[in-house]
This record gives sequence, C-alpha cells and structure tokens, in this order.
Amino acid sequence: MSCASDVAVPLLDVCRQNQPLWNEIEAALHRVCESGQFIHGPYCQQFEEEMAAYCGTRHAVGCASGSDALLLALMVLGVAAGDEVILPSFTFFATAGAVWRLGARPVFVDIEADSFNMDPAQIEAAITPATRAIVPVHLFGRCADMTRTSEIAARHGIPVVEDAAQSIGAQHDGRLAGSLGTLGCFSFYPSKNLGGFGDGGMITTDDGKLAEQLCALRNHGQLPQYYHHVVGVNSRLDSLQAAVLHVKLAHLDRWTAGREANARRYDEVFAAAGIDQSLVLPCSPEEGRHVWNQYTVRVPGGRRDALKNHLAERNIGSAVYYPVPLHLQRCFASLGYQPGSLPETERAAGEVLSLPIFAELTDQEQRSVASAVADFFAADAHAAA
Repeated sequence: MSCASDVAVPLLDVCRQNQPLWNEIEAALHRVCESGQFIHGPYCQQFEEEMAAYCGTRHAVGCASGSDALLLALMVLGVAAGDEVILPSFTFFATAGAVWRLGARPVFVDIEADSFNMDPAQIEAAITPATRAIVPVHLFGRCADMTRTSEIAARHGIPVVEDAAQSIGAQHDGRLAGSLGTLGCFSFYPSKNLGGFGDGGMITTDDGKLAEQLCALRNHGQLPQYYHHVVGVNSRLDSLQAAVLHVKLAHLDRWTAGREANARRYDEVFAAAGIDQSLVLPCSPEEGRHVWNQYTVRVPGGRRDALKNHLAERNIGSAVYYPVPLHLQRCFASLGYQPGSLPETERAAGEVLSLPIFAELTDQEQRSVASAVADFFAADAHAAA
C-alpha cells in the first residue's frame, strides 16, 4: 500500500470540533458573565439535569474534574483507611489515585485481552472482608462486562463505581455508561468525547440519598450553607464549563457516530491491505455500543515503539495508553506487586498503540495513517525476506 499523501495527522484536534459551535458557545459564556453566577449557577443545574437524562439516571452531581468524581464517589460510600477497592491496573492513574488518597488499598486485577477491561473472572478471588467497592473502568470507550461484574458485586453486597471517564454514550445490555453501577464517574477533560474548555466532572446515580450527600461533599461538606456535618472538599463544576458542555452535549451522538464510522473505515482499510495480520485490531462488543475514545491496536513482537517512531517521522500522531501498569508504578511499590503479577495487563502495556479517531478526521487523513502503518509492515516483511 503506497503512501496516500504526506498529510500531517494529529492524534486529536479539539479546535475542529469547537470552531463550528463558537458563536453558540460564545453566547452561552456571555450569558454566564452577564449573570455573575459563576458557581452553582443555572447552567450547572441545567447541565446536571441534562446529563442525568442522557445517561438514564435519576440524579447527576457536577464536580471539578473526573478525578474528583472518583474521589467523591468513594467518599460517599465511606471508603477509608484500611478498606480495599478492586480495580484494574490498566487504566489512567486517577482511578487508583482516588483510592490511595483515602488511605485505602487498591487491589489490582487483570484484564481481558480483547476488551482491555477488567476481567470479571478475576474479581471474586480478589474480594476479602475489607473490600468496600469495585471500580470497573470502561476503557477507551467500551463498557466493561457489567453483567457479570454486577452479579458478583450483588452477591457480596459490594457497591460498584463505574469509571466512565472515557465512555460517555457507551452502552452495555441496552443501558448507558453511568447507569450500570451504584455510581458513575465522568470526566469532561478537553480530550474526552464530550470535552469542556478545562477540567470538569460528573457523578451519576439513581440513589437520591447518595446524590444529596455528594452535593454536600463537593461543597466543603456543608448543607445547608455554613452547617457542616461532614468534612468535604472544594470540587465544584463552574458555570462557564457547564455552559460550554450544555452546548456540546446536543452534538455528542453525532460526534460518536463519526468516531464509529472512522473505526469501521480503519477495520476495512487495514483488512484490505493485509495489515490486520500484523496488528490486533480493537473489537466492538457483540451487544452494546463502543464510543471509541481511542482506537487502540496491539502491535505484537516488540515492534510497537518502532511503529510509533515511524508514524512520528511521517507527522502522524499516536500515543501509548498506558506504558506502565499501575501495579508496577513506583508510588505503589509498597503493595508488593511484581512483574508477572498481571500478565495480560503487562502484555497490553507493551503492545498498545492508539491511532487518530476523532470525529472530524478526514478520509484523506485516515488513509494517510493506514498507508503509513502499511508501509511500516511492508518494510518489515522486505527486511525479513
């Protein structure tokens, strides 16, 4: 497959998504500035209601970031020093960081090779009398197996906190991410499928009591004002972010459809070029919806970094999410995990490479990516011959 063009392709270009909406976003920001209600203003309440409706939950509580959403979710469940929380090691640091900050112990379990998500078959053996919560991560835009995870959790009476930071709009068994556990945690970091103009987060739940407690916890533990029954944190979704996200939420499903189309095109082009014999392509769940926050291939044989460098030489963006699993991070050395503890996780960390998948990616750009990947493996085959 010869090079389609020398077009530079970014891993992500948030400006392409934001620019067509700029007049609408500017008007929303202007209304916030005119009102002077920058914290807990009308846009915050409106966006919380919209998120609850979108996810299919009774409540949604905004906060300052996806990391804080995880922290607050664990706090409201009473997770504290001496407790254990089961979670995957193959995820962004914030998932385990929230557990550690509360003095609890992250208990890492291995992943499924095809989905990159926590393997439910590993959960039961990890449960102890100290287990206070299970945190499945819907990685790269695909829901974890919540059917089996929820069955195990219910049998042991353990709440489930969904880390849905990368998966807004994803579906499992007819339900959306954020509505599948006791609590769901979202991030609106600019690179997410629904990204703001800075940090922002949201917690969804059907439990009215938990929602009320979360509203207090995010605001120094006060409810009503100046009456503190618990010690909370300062973690509020500001009105400017809520205004931006309100505008963008209306376009989310269209952007998701664009990501889905790009994923299908990669599959087709890679198969036509025979690249699917050199890469392990990501797969969609048989039942559900993958929203493709990342299109992450596996490059076996120790060639991942060479391919990444090759793409960089062609001005094509790519990224490794994540090169060092959490159980092998230095800050968690005291937990006692060693290389080989979680073989599927460690294998994935050495093979994964994410390619550009954002909705505004052009056909020419995508074919340039595929062409550059094909050229890499063609050169490998020629050298081997």
